[in-house]
Amino acid sequence: MVIENKMDDYEKIDQYNMGKIQDLASHYREVLTLVGEDPEREGLMKTPERVAKAMQFLTHGYDLDPAAILRSAMFKEDYRQMVLVKDIEIYSMCEHHMLPFVGKAHVAYIPRNHIVGLSKVPRVVDAFARRLQVQERLTTQIKDCIQNTLNPLGVAVVIEAHHYCMMMRGIQKQNSVTTTSDFTGAFLTEKTRAEFIHLIGSNLH
Repeated sequence: MVIENKMDDYEKIDQYNMGKIQDLASHYREVLTLVGEDPEREGLMKTPERVAKAMQFLTHGYDLDPAAILRSAMFKEDYRQMVLVKDIEIYSMCEHHMLPFVGKAHVAYIPRNHIVGLSKVPRVVDAFARRLQVQERLTTQIKDCIQNTLNPLGVAVVIEAHHYCMMMRGIQKQNSVTTTSDFTGAFLTEKTRAEFIHLIGSNLH
């Protein structure tokens, strides 16, 4: 546990692997030099460590077990209708350019014998998103984890995201949205899938 700041009655406490932080910081210091900056100037002196901590936070999904997250809150329940958690914020990093992609995930499942605590679905999304990713794989990983852990009658996942590798560099298109989807079981039928698509597009709240 590392105390970052202490001023009067304020304490900011963060938890990091300080060995990894120092290793990462040394590389970021070199990057600053290679892009033509002076890592010793006042505004940049602490930047390598700040970026190292940010990167460790942005990729902390590697330290999480998404299936264990689901198993921690599984409950037997005789409910066999759709359970949908929509508009789950996603913040991930494109593995090709290590730039962010951000958006929303919509995740639904139809229980067979078990339901899961509702907060666990966004936690599973985060556990996979906080890694170097591509949106297509992220979509499938979420689907597979829920299907394999809960064994429901079906799972549906749709992700909509803006990719900064398309917005800040390359083609530089600011308004394009990438949508990916994956389905299992009951969601492979047209009627159930259509209900899911209708619900994620509806403003019911």
